[in-house]
Amino acid sequence: MVEEEIKPLNWQADPSIGYSVVRRSDGGMHFTFRDASPATLEHWRKFSLEHLENSDRLTRNLYDLSALDHIPAQAITYAVEVNNDPSVRNIRLAVVASHEAVRTALREIAALTTPGGVEMALFTTLEEAEAWLNRPLTLLV
Repeated sequence: MVEEEIKPLNWQADPSIGYSVVRRSDGGMHFTFRDASPATLEHWRKFSLEHLENSDRLTRNLYDLSALDHIPAQAITYAVEVNNDPSVRNIRLAVVASHEAVRTALREIAALTTPGGVEMALFTTLEEAEAWLNRPLTLLV
């Protein structure tokens, strides 16, 4: 059996925005946010929605928000929009956050996300998030 080729990421590094993304070895994406400025949020929203257009398999994504001490209202709005896209039903999403204000905003996003879509969980360490992401994807369906 031939292993499926990992999709290209179509990511271009840009020093004017406050996040980066790399392809995970399992085919998902690992986002690392340094800030939540309006430019960063606009860029992330566009990148995420474009990426969902071609979402065709079960995917594990990891968001590292440990460097953030707050989440602006605009970020909550964008995250709810992306989380409610029909394509997210294929995504297991682990989010790592250190600050309680960020965790509170993430719980609000989760509460505003349509059930049956993205499977999202919050963690305080990357190790905990990775352990959760590594569960078999068949548990999604």
